[in-house]
Amino acid sequence: MKMTMRWYGSQFDTVTLQQIKQIPGMTGVITTLYDIPAGEKWPLDKIQAIKAEVEAAGLKIEGIESVNVHDDIKIGLPSRDKYIQNYIESLENLGKCGIDMVCYNFMPVFDWTRTDLAKERPDGSTVMAYDQAKVDAIDPQTFFDTTTTNSNGFVMPGWEPERLGHVKELFDAYKDVSSEKLFDNLVYFLKAIGPVCEKYGIKMAIHPDDPSWPVFGLPRIITGKDALVKLMKAVDKPYNGVTFCAGSLGTNPKNDLPAIIRALPGRIYFAHVRNLHHFAPGLFEEAAHLSSDGSFDLYEICRALDEIGFDGPVRPDHGRMIWGEKAMPGYGLYDRALGATYINGLFEAIEKSKKSK
Repeated sequence: MKMTMRWYGSQFDTVTLQQIKQIPGMTGVITTLYDIPAGEKWPLDKIQAIKAEVEAAGLKIEGIESVNVHDDIKIGLPSRDKYIQNYIESLENLGKCGIDMVCYNFMPVFDWTRTDLAKERPDGSTVMAYDQAKVDAIDPQTFFDTTTTNSNGFVMPGWEPERLGHVKELFDAYKDVSSEKLFDNLVYFLKAIGPVCEKYGIKMAIHPDDPSWPVFGLPRIITGKDALVKLMKAVDKPYNGVTFCAGSLGTNPKNDLPAIIRALPGRIYFAHVRNLHHFAPGLFEEAAHLSSDGSFDLYEICRALDEIGFDGPVRPDHGRMIWGEKAMPGYGLYDRALGATYINGLFEAIEKSKKSK
């Protein structure tokens, strides 16, 4: 297991590489070229520059999150092959730089979805929260506008304005895209990028849908164990793998998180470890990483990862906003640092308990 932190680059992140380096056990970052729109090629010189910056701080780029997939690929438009070729060239440039893991998602229009970006908890911290009733009572454009307004002035991952400034057009383009067609388009994409992945040993780790059910009538296809196993069988190649995200899969309380991990030995390449507190179906808020603060048993999640021999990067995912910090919702320093040390402690305890037996 390699402990990492998601980092958006010095131009966009309130958290510095020097601060990340000071978190005990932290060895690397998961980063991105945040200013490259979906569908455009990632220039080799920009990848080299961010890699040099990270390494100068004594850290390593353990993966990319994300090389965003253009909507034309998800929809299956004739133009998709042009965007797939751009994606292939981006992967080629990452491979030339020795970066071999890419987390991506295949969610239509919206990425992760929350109805409140700063819900206050009893202790005074704020968290992101979701209420399906609020989604059902609002139209997509208003929802996007409200989310953007409440983002503390940050452009949030998955909510880039160059794409979501055209919400109505995107919804029209997806009107004939069923779950089956979306899945077929995902398989088409994965098979097309296969040769470059195999050439450079790049592992593609799909991120589950968040939340794990259709939003505004748009299909969601990566929602649980059966869907993930189906995709691994559809493209049964080592480069096709999974980002295990406890928070995304855990939006559905019926998902048994340790069982999902154990169903995917050798195919989980990246792990997001975090916690949610469920109040009712479709009503939850994010929590501190500590198991007792939410609805997940993080010890069992980490134990399952250890049992399948997972040795990839882990990152503490969305944190609370605490101690007066002002940052991108979910991506402050303080609570994610607490989460990283807690997760490190769990893995240390698991390792030592195995040795004692």
